Amino acid sequence: MSSPVFIGLDLAWSERNRTGGAVISAGALVAATGLLTDDAAIEAFIADYLPPGAPAVIAVDAPLRVPNVTGRRRADHEVSLAWGRVGAGAYPANRTLLAHNGVVRGEALVARLTERFGCRECAPIPHQGDGRYICEVFPHPAHVILFNLPRTLQYKRKPGRTPTLIAAEFARYQQLLANLRYADPPLTGLETVTSLDASQRRGRALQELEEMLDAITCAYVAYYAWQHGPARQQVYGSVTEGHILTPAS
Repeated sequence: MSSPVFIGLDLAWSERNRTGGAVISAGALVAATGLLTDDAAIEAFIADYLPPGAPAVIAVDAPLRVPNVTGRRRADHEVSLAWGRVGAGAYPANRTLLAHNGVVRGEALVARLTERFGCRECAPIPHQGDGRYICEVFPHPAHVILFNLPRTLQYKRKPGRTPTLIAAEFARYQQLLANLRYADPPLTGLETVTSLDASQRRGRALQELEEMLDAITCAYVAYYAWQHGPARQQVYGSVTEGHILTPAS
């Protein structure tokens, strides 16, 4: 049997924006990009790194199941209760906000990956399971848990955050990812990504870096969940009504 493959997708809510993708195999980062576009491009990216018959976990930072027309899902509410105090609350997801012509992008992507790659939406991820699983994840609480932070990283561009602060937080983010080589499970192969200088990037180039780093976080959460099993996972909400999976604190 081929080595398991762990894929992270920082999925844009619209195909007009770029999506990040990252792949971990045999304990190393083997691909990372912040330039994926439509669902066909995402599917092709996955196909390039997923050998026939290989187990896989695909972790997506985007709502994968949104039954509610308005308001927010139970998963969003539970994550915000648990992590809002450290700046890692979840965005409200509903069909009014996310659906385009009645279709939520994450739901459509799950259907495509299920049909082509034999994936199934699953949370928690089975301990070293031999299937192919898709789960919804959220980088901000994962950062707080994995890196033992008092508050979430401040690399997102928001009012009041200066370019200097954002560049410094990107550098901190990159160093924390590099330190995963000492984690359980360890992750290597990040040198080309952690050497990128956020202070020299603006606009779309900075957004590309953000998508790439968040996709790596998603892929690592998939790797962590598969390696340790349900005992080291926390699932908010449910697969039926929409879920968010994080490492257990």
